[in-house]
Formats: sequence, C-alpha cells, structure tokens
Amino acid sequence: MSSLVFLVPLALLLGASALAAFLWSLKSGQYEDLDGAAERILLDDKDDRIATEHQDDVAPLERTTPQNIPMK
Repeated sequence: MSSLVFLVPLALLLGASALAAFLWSLKSGQYEDLDGAAERILLDDKDDRIATEHQDDVAPLERTTPQNIPMK
C-alpha cells in the first residue's frame, strides 16, 4: 500500500507530461502536413540541387544514347 503513495503521483505526472507534449505538438503544427514527408521521399530533386550549386564547377552531364555509345 505504501508503494501506491509513490506510484499514483508518478503515473499522474507522466500522464500530464504526455498530455502537455501532445498539446504542444498540436499547437506548433506538427500534424498539419502528414503526407508531405511521405511524398517528399519520392521526389528526386537532389540532382537539381547539385546542378544549381556547382554549376560553374561541373561540366554538363552527357546523356548516354545509342548514337554516342562506342561500338567494339
């Protein structure tokens, strides 16, 4: 019975902190764009960023087409 004196306030404190964290996440907009992160992983914009960041340093990419493949 003496352990309940310790465990009940601890459980109430943990529940209140979880509720406070949930309310903070609602207030700060954490749940506004749930599909954005899932769709952002599918976008392939890494090549575009590299090309614009190092435009002066890097030669343009040459596409491999049947006309420019050397035949042996």
